[in-house]
Amino acid sequence: MTRSRHPGSGLKSNRPSDRAADHTAGRSGATAQHGTPLRQEPADDSGRGRRGATKGGRGPAARGVLLYGLHPVAAAWANPERRIHRLLVTDSGRAALEPAFAAARAQGLQRPEASPVDRLELDRMLPAGAVHQGMVIDASPLPEVGIEDLCNDLASTPSAVIVALDQVTDPHNVGAILRSAAAFGARAVVVTERHAPETTGVLAKSASGALEAVPLVRVTNLARALTDLQQNGFWSVGLAESGPSTLAKLDLTGRTVLVMGAEGSGLRRLTMERCDAIARLPTGGPVGSLNVSNAAAVALYEVARLRE
Repeated sequence: MTRSRHPGSGLKSNRPSDRAADHTAGRSGATAQHGTPLRQEPADDSGRGRRGATKGGRGPAARGVLLYGLHPVAAAWANPERRIHRLLVTDSGRAALEPAFAAARAQGLQRPEASPVDRLELDRMLPAGAVHQGMVIDASPLPEVGIEDLCNDLASTPSAVIVALDQVTDPHNVGAILRSAAAFGARAVVVTERHAPETTGVLAKSASGALEAVPLVRVTNLARALTDLQQNGFWSVGLAESGPSTLAKLDLTGRTVLVMGAEGSGLRRLTMERCDAIARLPTGGPVGSLNVSNAAAVALYEVARLRE
């Protein structure tokens, strides 16, 4: 059976973490993610609310994930695939979100009323050092996307590009790769269910809104997923320093999967064996390798340049 898709599908996710979030949504008296209590407000799409609405009293646990920062919050607010449970904003945060409020109203999206708070309250809700820019939302996860969904969606796209990550565990790296994928037109980022970061506010902040635009596809077995993609016309290219040729020397005009490994360990043996080709970036000098997110950005740029 085909799983729910992004975008365009309103089907409920089957991932255990998503079911747990839905189950938790009905509880009262619990604490929110990162230990801060949340209280529900009347639904409204105006982006306005009562000052001090969150102070005093305790409410239900966060029903999804806490996203923060202008680009992640604005993109999620205007994304029809996102269900938003609560928005907490400072005065400056609300002003910065006015374009997102307008975009959501234009689409007829139902959004909760914003609850004004002070900056210190947001600081207490989030991990130390989180740059929230005066805004936090509690949002349900996006609908899950599977390899079958991806192949169906791209069946009529002869030059689609996908990035596959082999056990890249740092949420900052995965978020940055999503951002580069969105900038250079990649259609999805594939990660493994295990040895990959959860879709947290940290990842969303690093993605700078790209999480709403580029599907993050989780698979149980990356080697099997590559085989499925190859059977649907994709040519997989693994990036490794041991590659016999540079990426620029390959024909990357058709459907392509760029396969990136974790820093240090790189691509696993079975993953490399499933790739159609292994290539390298033309790095050198005293520092001969790149951070995986930087390498992904360079590789995606190279693919885009070769297709001009």
